[in-house]
Amino acid sequence: MARLLVIGGGIAGTAAALALDKAGQEVAVYEAHPDSAEDIGAFLTLASNGLRALAQLDATPAVTSIGFPLTVMRLLDAEGGEVTRAPLGEADDPALRYRCLRRGELNAALQSEAARRGIDIVHGARLASVENGSDGVTAHFTDGSTASGDLLLGADGLNSAVRRATAPTAQPRYAGQRVFYGCTTSAPTAGEDEAACITMIRGSAAAFGHTTSPDGETYWFARVTADTPLTADEIALATPTQWRDLLVPLLRKDATPAADIVAATPAPVLVTNATEMPNGTPWRSGRTLLVGDAAHAASPATGQGASMALEDAVILAKCLRDAPDTESALSRYEALRRPRVEHNTTVSGNISRGVHAPPPRPAANQAPPRRDDEIVRQLEWAATLR
Repeated sequence: MARLLVIGGGIAGTAAALALDKAGQEVAVYEAHPDSAEDIGAFLTLASNGLRALAQLDATPAVTSIGFPLTVMRLLDAEGGEVTRAPLGEADDPALRYRCLRRGELNAALQSEAARRGIDIVHGARLASVENGSDGVTAHFTDGSTASGDLLLGADGLNSAVRRATAPTAQPRYAGQRVFYGCTTSAPTAGEDEAACITMIRGSAAAFGHTTSPDGETYWFARVTADTPLTADEIALATPTQWRDLLVPLLRKDATPAADIVAATPAPVLVTNATEMPNGTPWRSGRTLLVGDAAHAASPATGQGASMALEDAVILAKCLRDAPDTESALSRYEALRRPRVEHNTTVSGNISRGVHAPPPRPAANQAPPRRDDEIVRQLEWAATLR
């Protein structure tokens, strides 16, 4: 049994811990935030492939107790006309239906499940440095404490401290859009759209999406192209209504419900920059490995970030379970994961930048309408990875 240190208790890190524990490894999670951070972040959607990964972790009930399912996606043009309507993913299987939920609630649900299984999660542990050795790896934390193990996973997100320590030249880059998120119980469309439907709008000034929960809460996002990213100060010092006041006139250019939904949203409206890790970013250094957004963050255009992280967790645990040694396991993991996640990064980045993309490969990371048999086989817990 190996001892693994997971730095980061978000979706990628906690899912990895669940998978590694199921594979018989000793694992502990170290999270910089002092608690489970239920209120951090906006909403997200888990796609069928992410829910399939959750099922392999025996964690489906923990997640389906929150949020709500999505089975249909419709696309509107700037005039408000319906361009297309299609089922989302594997909508016929209740366990694999897309799910809309708050990021913080998903974090909390996964952490609660990990705690229920006896997995240690240490809060308030902020990484200072990583010390690689021939026989192990040691994490040094800012409070002076340390933890040692056989392998350290950097699952600490886009601004990964593990990546800064192990691959300091690898930097996230701006993907060409500013992304806004909000929710409201007063949207004029609330209760009018069919249940379990997410509406995407191809607007003249923004890409927009919205869906309404069974309780009448409308969640929305807007992706607005901009030559430069917002600075940290611009985000931190914004007035409570600044982003809403910016968006409404842009969205009013089109005959869609988008402007009215945003206008009905109370402050705050959240904003972030669409950001990605360049393809080819190093994932491994000594006894450390980056997973999730720390390794392969993509712009949010394909909506696959959380689902890709869940896939990472299952496949890494299986590689460590099935390979004869750690080096072979990590090599196999990277060979399996890099083509798929980098294809997603490329597709998502092209959408954000408005670049014409080539037809997707059969892996179809962009909300596939049919099942991808190769990833199904890789995720199947009982199937050996060779």
